[in-house]
Amino acid sequence: MRLTTYTDYALRTLMYLAANRDRLVTIQDIADLHGIAKNHLTKVVHQLGLLGVVETVRGRNGGLRLGKEPAQINIGQVVRSTEPDFFMAECFDRDRNECVLSSACVLKGVLGTATAAYLAVLDDVTLENLIKKGSDRPSGSVAVKSIRVHSRPRSQKE
Repeated sequence: MRLTTYTDYALRTLMYLAANRDRLVTIQDIADLHGIAKNHLTKVVHQLGLLGVVETVRGRNGGLRLGKEPAQINIGQVVRSTEPDFFMAECFDRDRNECVLSSACVLKGVLGTATAAYLAVLDDVTLENLIKKGSDRPSGSVAVKSIRVHSRPRSQKE
């Protein structure tokens, strides 16, 4: 299972907002931290706003903040809302399935069970859980470092 970049950015945004609850954060702040495109991140933030998990404050000193308490933001719900589908194989998409083995294939059931288990784990996690696991620091401050979830292997010179 691999999350889309869109979902990756959504989760990074939520974690950063949760770690910086004492101030308004700009899209540019998050884009600069992770080295991602501001235009793409704007679309992600817009959807998070429609979900009610991010609130935008307009104006000269505006920015973003969480729209709910971190304990109320379920990671499974966020992932379901930002991923286009959970088609683990061609046979999961009824409209495009051309696999000749589909009628007798057991693999689809196995992959379906695995996907359900994956989502069940995410359903048991809140944004608060993610932030608490990442912070053992006094005064509630959380150091957020840029991570690369989908890094490509570097070519090795021979």
